[in-house]
Amino acid sequence: MTTLNTPRTDYPRPDLRRNEWLSLNGEWEFAFDDERKGHSEKWYLADAAFDRTIQVPFAYQSALSGIGDPSFHDVVWYRKAIEIPKAWEGRRVVLHFGAVDYLARVWVNGQLAAIHEGGHTPFHADITDLLADDVNVITVRAEDDSKNLTQPRGKQYWEEQSASIFYTRTTGIWQSVWLEPVSPVHLKKIKYKSDIDTNDIEIRSFLTDVPAGQEVWLNVNISFEGAPVAEERFKIKGREETRTIRLHDYNDHGLGRWWTPEKPNLYDVHFEVTVNGVTADECDSYFGMRKVSIENGKFNLNNRPYFMRLVLDQGYFPDGNLTPPSEEAILRDITLTKAMGFNGVRKHQKTEDPLFLYECDRQGLLVWGECANAYVYSEEYVQRFTQEWHEIVERDYNHPCIVAWVPLNESWGVPNIQIDMKQQQHALAMYHLIRSLDDTRLVIGNDGWEMLKTDLICIHDYEWKEEVLSQRYATADHALQAMPANRRILVGDTQYEEQPILVTEFGGISFRKSDWEGWGYSGASDDQDFINRLTAVVRPLHLSPVVQGFCYTQLTDVEQEINGLLTYDREPKVPIEAIRKIVCGEV
Repeated sequence: MTTLNTPRTDYPRPDLRRNEWLSLNGEWEFAFDDERKGHSEKWYLADAAFDRTIQVPFAYQSALSGIGDPSFHDVVWYRKAIEIPKAWEGRRVVLHFGAVDYLARVWVNGQLAAIHEGGHTPFHADITDLLADDVNVITVRAEDDSKNLTQPRGKQYWEEQSASIFYTRTTGIWQSVWLEPVSPVHLKKIKYKSDIDTNDIEIRSFLTDVPAGQEVWLNVNISFEGAPVAEERFKIKGREETRTIRLHDYNDHGLGRWWTPEKPNLYDVHFEVTVNGVTADECDSYFGMRKVSIENGKFNLNNRPYFMRLVLDQGYFPDGNLTPPSEEAILRDITLTKAMGFNGVRKHQKTEDPLFLYECDRQGLLVWGECANAYVYSEEYVQRFTQEWHEIVERDYNHPCIVAWVPLNESWGVPNIQIDMKQQQHALAMYHLIRSLDDTRLVIGNDGWEMLKTDLICIHDYEWKEEVLSQRYATADHALQAMPANRRILVGDTQYEEQPILVTEFGGISFRKSDWEGWGYSGASDDQDFINRLTAVVRPLHLSPVVQGFCYTQLTDVEQEINGLLTYDREPKVPIEAIRKIVCGEV
């Protein structure tokens, strides 16, 4: 089990790094506001009394927060006194929040600095003009409606005790909080678009306003494993500039520098902004050259057919809940996933910490990016969901590991999609919205069943008999007509358009190997029985002439679920090599 130790201080935005920054993780003052009186009583002023402390970025429901209370407290408050380093004088100071679930209000020295809605996406505020000369007080109010099923919540249960497939809730700050100093003229973000067919990288740079009468230039230096590859210098004339740079180096033929899980090649980039010849901003970044496409009904990675062996990853931890306890814990999950033969993960009902995506970029692991779904359809839900997906794609666009987006899972949030035209239009709108924001990746319209527009046919099937699975996935027609969950695979007027077929939830074999009590979709009695059952559900998918990938349920046990390949403490239930052979189709 993880124990409470030093606060997380890993760099929170690894795809655009500055040398100077200040982590605000660690101890904050904290208070529950069950009577919802904090706002009217102006708790954001410094004289309000908070009766406890909390370890940020862990939610109060988690043990690592120092509180560990799973009961309902829908409004919580945080406060921290800070001093701005003297070396930052003359620069703008930006306050960043990785994620606050669900509605956040932030004050600095009693003045409102930011409001943000959405539990999985970041926000920031330039707080320079709110700062005092000495001590500054940051106050946060977070509101999270425990029972609102129209609010995107993912696996967070609407009852106090977790049960079935639902887990402990997360309320308030659950990703890193940090400060950074920036020049008045600085890079706000970068967007990369790789083209392996021409060996070009398109770089879109977004800057603050360029002051009149000042000459601003952006220097771009690209390297690979320390060796220079390309250099560009261009004048900045507006908020956005785009340059396409030819990479004069290797491409394919086994010597290439394309990104794959087997060879996660990354290019390093150094950006320098100069104003009237003086350096104003410097950032380090990276990108991967890779392409996702479908050709002749086959999923291709870098123009080659690629069989995706994914595992369903809930992203929960015993003591941190949604928050990984450390970067080492993130790396351990990725290392174990790869060791078991998987080349990717489907992050389930969670938009993962950027550090996880960074390590998947570095270590080589495909990711299907997902989000927290709601359960009940409403116009308010549509507004919330749409906004959050804008922010998800914006935050994670640059990660080469992400190859697909999954806006909806098993018709959550659209429970009547089979017959309700509004819900069908919403699913179609989400598909086209995400494609309009990102044309470099695939979009799965509704993972599991009841799909309309979709780039992949993704079926959830917890059948455990090998002979049934073999027959079911012998042909595309059999797969589409099977209705394994008694749900239609395609609804409305949707026709099969020869998309690749994948089984994206299956298995779920329960096997108790720890003190945890729980359940799964089928049960194993001992190690050999578990291996036999795992073989029986994986082998038919490898042998199928139509299945082009799978996603096994699931990576770890989670709370009351004991259907993981690993225990909740990340211990393999059977030898890793035995799992790897099955996953890779060697048995």
